[in-house]
Amino acid sequence: MPATRAGYRWIMTTWKPIEKHGDLSGTAARKELPDTAFAFPEKRKEPITDASHVRTALARFDQVHEVTDQERDRAFKNILAAAKHFGVQVDETDWRQLGSRPHTRNPAH
Repeated sequence: MPATRAGYRWIMTTWKPIEKHGDLSGTAARKELPDTAFAFPEKRKEPITDASHVRTALARFDQVHEVTDQERDRAFKNILAAAKHFGVQVDETDWRQLGSRPHTRNPAH
């Protein structure tokens, strides 16, 4: 049974810093990354390998589909860990402050 504190689950981060990585725009480069380099490691969504990718993961958090609230909890913890490592300021304390549904006009949603 997961540990709880005041009704909240303790969610462990899975993120680990990746010091060497190339351009992540290609599928091959992303495939070489370990699961621990992603905000959503189970789905391998939102790589967080540097400060720029941390900011992108925060901006796109509400656009990630087909994930559970527990996966969002872990992803947010992973993003916070990466943000701390890379010196990115995050004002939000909970992913729900970012939103959970897409708010952009995108027909893919």
